[in-house]
Amino acid sequence: MANQRIIIVDTDEIWRKNLKTMLGKLGYLVVGEASDGPGALKLVRTRHPDLLIIHDNLPGLNGLEVARILYEDKLAPVVITTDYICQDLIEKAREARVFSVMVKPIEEAALLPTVELALGNYQEIIKLEKQVKELKDTLETRKMVEKAKGILMKTMGLSEEEAFRRIQRQSMNKRISMRAVAEAVILAHNINQD
Repeated sequence: MANQRIIIVDTDEIWRKNLKTMLGKLGYLVVGEASDGPGALKLVRTRHPDLLIIHDNLPGLNGLEVARILYEDKLAPVVITTDYICQDLIEKAREARVFSVMVKPIEEAALLPTVELALGNYQEIIKLEKQVKELKDTLETRKMVEKAKGILMKTMGLSEEEAFRRIQRQSMNKRISMRAVAEAVILAHNINQD
């Protein structure tokens, strides 16, 4: 929780001040305030907060549109505040990948778990997305190496093990990845086929 950076967005300046006070008591640092959607985006892109707390009904871009942009660009998790709750808002919040919806007035006791869960769940999602990307890269590398091995086996009459060792040796000698060697083998083979 220490020094988590939060931006607050709402048209009601008094409410923003009260929320900032509550967040400060809980140990959070409010690094910016805005009263509209475009101002919120500008602040997020310049101040890089850990969380955005934004009202759903704003001039310019509404809170849900800002939430969708922040999710797509992986900028920060979003908690939406609203004056009243309805099923339509919940559906739109889910589509925009909002982490929580809080109805105003917000109780200080409800604020801590909402903020902590949003921060923690967002970090977990970022971590999982990174793992998925790494796994996809590993799989793609294996596919390329397999294809390159097949080409070497066919064109040079090598066994599977010999073809693998040749790719591995080139990778070590040239100090490049096995994927780069495999891509070069595939490219050279494709050029020779034309």
